[in-house]
Amino acid sequence: MLKYTEDHEWLKLEGDEITVGITAHASEQLGDVVFIELPEVGREVEAGEEIVVIESVKAASDIVAPVAGVITAVNEVLADAPGGVNDDPMAAWFFKIKPASTDLSGFMDEAAYNVLIG
Repeated sequence: MLKYTEDHEWLKLEGDEITVGITAHASEQLGDVVFIELPEVGREVEAGEEIVVIESVKAASDIVAPVAGVITAVNEVLADAPGGVNDDPMAAWFFKIKPASTDLSGFMDEAAYNVLIG
C-alpha cells in the first residue's frame, strides 16, 4: 500500500516498517541530485522532524519524518550514488522507520496525490 505526503514523499507500509522515498514529481522539481545526507539507524524521530538533507544542482531540500518512530535502515547506495533518486525515485528509498503507529489513514492515496500535483 502506497501513501503520499504533501511534502512529496511516498510511504510504503511493509509489516511493521514504513519505507520512505520521494516522488517522481519531487525528483523533477529538484533536478540532478548531487548529495544526500541520511539519518543514523537507531535514531528516534518525531513526525515533522527534518532527517534527510538533499542537495541538487538547483537547491538544497530536507525530507521530514512523516511519522514518529525509530529509523531501522537507510539506503547507503544513495550516499554513494545520489543520482539514483533521479533515475528511479520509486526504487530509491531513503530510510525505513518503525513507527509508533502504523495508521497511515491521514496520508493521501495516489489519486489524491495526483490532484495535489495537478
